[in-house]
Amino acid sequence: MACLTMVLGTPFLCSAQGQDVWRFDQTATVDGHTTKVLGHPQVVDTEIGKAVAFNGVDDALFFDVHPLAGATTWTWEMIFKPDADGKPEQRIFHLQSVDPATGTDVPNERMLFEIRIHDGQWCLDSFATAGGHSRTLLNCEKMHPFGKWYRVTAVYDGKMLHNYVGDELQGEGELELPAERPGRASLGTRIDLRDYYKGTVYEARFTRRALPVGEFLKLPAAK
Repeated sequence: MACLTMVLGTPFLCSAQGQDVWRFDQTATVDGHTTKVLGHPQVVDTEIGKAVAFNGVDDALFFDVHPLAGATTWTWEMIFKPDADGKPEQRIFHLQSVDPATGTDVPNERMLFEIRIHDGQWCLDSFATAGGHSRTLLNCEKMHPFGKWYRVTAVYDGKMLHNYVGDELQGEGELELPAERPGRASLGTRIDLRDYYKGTVYEARFTRRALPVGEFLKLPAAK
């Protein structure tokens, strides 16, 4: 059952448990949200179940919802498998606030999952900004091999932003981040159609509190 709350005078719906799961096993809808499809992202069979594959050139999915709008603390998780032959900089998942008066994106009010590729491996880049404050967590001293599924996580506890690959902390930093306003999201590219992602995405989960590592999503077992 959904709940109704207000963010800067704008109503929006959120789950009663403060948690939403987006399972990417089709491209027409995700968790009840109708998608706008760019290019030809493909639903593929994988060892853990169906997932959506992006070509790194012009494939993307867009959603008319910011799933963490209104959250003052939050956890954002994604299960994905990047390809080794993608571009060096890739924006995978973008959550963006929109000005209700103009219908345009709010500058500097967004969250992102990104990766960088160096020497045949990848590292995680997480970013969040709102209210004139921002934090980038990029640590390419911790590199990860291709060819396997990963869960990446960003956690904001009201004072600090942390990010993880699996259960391993990648980076952390102080951040004073107000709740972001309702908006939209893109998967497979930055919302302004830059730095496309090449690889597969299985699932994402959005929680309106800071989860401890022990409560993070578990990678599904191979079928």
